[in-house]
Amino acid sequence: MSLPGGTSRPRAASVEARLARLGFVDPIRARRMLDDPAMTALVGVADDRDATSIALVEAMGRTSDPDQAVLGLLRVSEAVAGGALRDDPEHGTAALVRAVREDDVARLRLTAVLGGSSALADYLVSHPRAWRAVATAQRRTGDELRDRLVSAVQPATRGARSAYDALRIAYRAELLAIAALDLTSPDPVADLPVTAEALAQLAEAALEAALAVAREEYGPGHEDCRLAVIGMGKTGGGELNYISDVDVIFVAEPAEGVGEDRALEVGTALATGLMKACSATTGEGSLWPVDAALRPEGKAGPLVRTVASHVAYYRRWAKTWEFQALLKAWVSAGDRAVGMAYKSALSPMVWEAAGREHFVEDVQAMRRRVEGLLPAGEAARQLKLGPGGLRDVEFAVQLLQLVHGRYDASLRSATTLEALGALAKGGYVGRDDAAELDEAYRFLRTLEHRIQLAKMRRTHLMPVSPIELRALGRSVGFVADPASEVQEARLRRSRNVRRLHERLFYRPLLSAAARLSTDDSRLSPEAARARLAALGFRDPAGAMRHLESLTLGVSRRAAIQRQLLPVMLGWFADEADPDAGLLAFRRVSDELGTIHWYLKMLRDEGSAAENLARVLGRSRYAADLLLRAPESVSFLGDPAGLAPRDVAALTAIMRNAAGRRDRADEAIAAVRGVRRHELLRVVFADLVGGMGIEAVGRSLSDIAEATIEVGLEIAIRSVEHATGEPVPTAITVIGMGSLGGRELGYASDADAIVVHQPHPGASEEVAQARALAVVQELIRLLAVPGAEPPVGFDTDLRPEGKNGPLVRSLESYAQYYARWAQTWEFQALTRARCVAGSRELGDALIDLVEPLRWRPGGLTPTQVREIRTMKARVEAERLPRGADPRTHVKLGRGGLTDVQWTVQLLQLQHAYAVPALRVTGTVEALTAATAAGLLTPEQDRVLRASWMLASELRNAGVLWRGRAVDSVPADVRDAGGMGRIIGREPGAPGALVEEYLRVARRARAVVDDVFYGAAGELGAK
Repeated sequence: MSLPGGTSRPRAASVEARLARLGFVDPIRARRMLDDPAMTALVGVADDRDATSIALVEAMGRTSDPDQAVLGLLRVSEAVAGGALRDDPEHGTAALVRAVREDDVARLRLTAVLGGSSALADYLVSHPRAWRAVATAQRRTGDELRDRLVSAVQPATRGARSAYDALRIAYRAELLAIAALDLTSPDPVADLPVTAEALAQLAEAALEAALAVAREEYGPGHEDCRLAVIGMGKTGGGELNYISDVDVIFVAEPAEGVGEDRALEVGTALATGLMKACSATTGEGSLWPVDAALRPEGKAGPLVRTVASHVAYYRRWAKTWEFQALLKAWVSAGDRAVGMAYKSALSPMVWEAAGREHFVEDVQAMRRRVEGLLPAGEAARQLKLGPGGLRDVEFAVQLLQLVHGRYDASLRSATTLEALGALAKGGYVGRDDAAELDEAYRFLRTLEHRIQLAKMRRTHLMPVSPIELRALGRSVGFVADPASEVQEARLRRSRNVRRLHERLFYRPLLSAAARLSTDDSRLSPEAARARLAALGFRDPAGAMRHLESLTLGVSRRAAIQRQLLPVMLGWFADEADPDAGLLAFRRVSDELGTIHWYLKMLRDEGSAAENLARVLGRSRYAADLLLRAPESVSFLGDPAGLAPRDVAALTAIMRNAAGRRDRADEAIAAVRGVRRHELLRVVFADLVGGMGIEAVGRSLSDIAEATIEVGLEIAIRSVEHATGEPVPTAITVIGMGSLGGRELGYASDADAIVVHQPHPGASEEVAQARALAVVQELIRLLAVPGAEPPVGFDTDLRPEGKNGPLVRSLESYAQYYARWAQTWEFQALTRARCVAGSRELGDALIDLVEPLRWRPGGLTPTQVREIRTMKARVEAERLPRGADPRTHVKLGRGGLTDVQWTVQLLQLQHAYAVPALRVTGTVEALTAATAAGLLTPEQDRVLRASWMLASELRNAGVLWRGRAVDSVPADVRDAGGMGRIIGREPGAPGALVEEYLRVARRARAVVDDVFYGAAGELGAK
């Protein structure tokens, strides 16, 4: 940059530093361009004291890409100076100099366009006269735009140009003006609706001008057809993008005295000519494709129909999505009377569409289909179609419009943000939610506009280039770290949009239920019941009664419920059983509604109310537990409330609770009260916290272990109190089965064996009697009916099974196992683990059984055959009558038992040589077996997947139905409810059965190979 008094390097460096501070990426190159002779007339002497120079450089520094702005201005200056325009008083060099140096607004607009769009900069270089459209840009009405473009294509106006070229030049001049106003807006996000409307009005003006061209090309006779162009999509909604197809439907009526066939023939020719006038490529390029695929029968249907033909089609053949598309229908060009007749005829059908069978499901399924078609690599970058994108807002708004617009005409706007505002005003969407969606939609659309403007290309993808991300971030006001800031801002809004999209359903029926208003804009109770039914409530009348009970009155409780329920109804409606969820919420609220913290927590803790609705709508088991311990709902309002406690913490809490009670029954009741709370904590974490099946098993096992530990202490005290003397023997409980493996499910019994060891000098007979009394008391205490499921303390795996004593001494165990134990008992011991009582004695028993379960040399061929034979008997005899072996998750083919027996066989065969196999958990053993080469990684993956899915389904069955479910349900509602609990998408009733059959079939193939087949034979040798 030239400087007074010379060009010393330090001075140049200071100029470059200024440019760098203003946002120029390559300040040295920028300085050279500013020094270019073609720029000196604009820039003048680039001195720190030169106010014009400073103003121009600062204006460039405020653009999306300052380096691109200075290059663009240089190129435009050269184009103006080097052509016939140079001396033009309005468009030449002198006029450009005045605009840049003297007109602050013109300077900002020119630099903003040049820095914001390389494509528009290229256009200005090839059409230098158009710089004036940027500098003098003004907001025009739709009528003004229509008049200007129609005038531009008239023969008397366009001169030697073709009508097509004249249309393109006039269109781009107006587009430049819109872009200039948009790019210099102090708040482009707030102004997004104005920009989008201007683009839609410009598109409609172009359609009108293109129709004029088509009429001129057709010549005499075009008057025989009265053709209307119905704008659809974003054009009809008045919210168009910079680069987009323009969706239309053509409607024709004959002129007076003309036959219908003749009118349709002319109308088809005019529609074809209009589409060509817009989409054909000439020396001036093209505008955009005109897409008529939304017409009846799509591309296979006639291009032009009469109003009556449209009505006949929509009455008989139209699908749900076609009525959804008609929400955006607007008379954009052509014969307005014909267009309004079309609107009048079809509008009632649009607002009756919500009464169609499966309407809501159809709309939701369409959104999932659109999302499912996205290429995997694009979904995360999609501003329009991806999760949390623009379509999420639009579909949510349109669904609510179609459902509620039947009764509320204020919702019948074709424009997304107007409709969203109307939904909020009418109470159909919470104001905060609506404001959040509104701001996110404006922001995401602004990003979409800026990305399209950059190169004037149709795209909805976030860029990946750091340079492009930097320019995008600067274009919406980020300056510190624009590339990172814009990505974070976009992701934050997309997450919020997705969250709101997934829960946004029906809200306003609360007003009718609570009878807060009789205003005509509110729904009647009858209409509210119809809407409840449409959104999945099977008993709308019952739901209305619950709402009335919760919200009627002037109490603080009713007032807060009136704030909560408009939102919570949507969450209930989004679950598999909204009726049960709402009923349970009413019952919990009846119990806790007068306690100050309950409603305050639901109102003020962001996730508490949503999580409660999810839990109650998904799980009968959770609802039953919560009704017996309603105060446990406080877990949902505590950030740490869903973190399960470990066994040491649980034992301490239970021991403390029991220690404050004198009588055994009171003490165990206190322990079980703690257990009930902790079960709910795990259930809550499982249902809303994404707790994995392994973590659930560990947590449930910890709860059972702590309960048995403290229960054993209570039982010992009880026996000592009854006998008046200390129990003369140490006692320990050894967990077996799922308890030993730390894999308990919600319906699992706690399998265990009990061992005792008399104290030195104690009588063995007395010790045995006292130990038996303690075990009997423990079983009684754990089985006492209570407010939560009892602890199923099962000792059937003890020596001699049900015929053997409940408790044996350590010596008795040693003798039994040495002389009488069968192979299946050694197999059961693979899961033995000390869970309660004397740890020293427990360690002694584990030491005793180690050489039995991890037998040196593994199993003999005879023992392998015994295990296989017993497994075959289990499959043949223990499967419940009528149960399908393909879908029984525990005993069926490829189910839990198949996987566990296979793993245990490998442990019995190889653990003597592979210490890593000496574990009690199934998944741990699978990992160790694979690491040792006993299973291939693929076999491990298949067996693990089956065990995980079967375990998840068993737990989901209990949560959903409140009782054990051992088969994959064929019932659609049960499958939907259980599938939702384990994270499957709603809407595919048969998918759960199909998934399990596929997973179990693959697992059974591995079992046949490893347990029954060659692998098993190899392991036995």
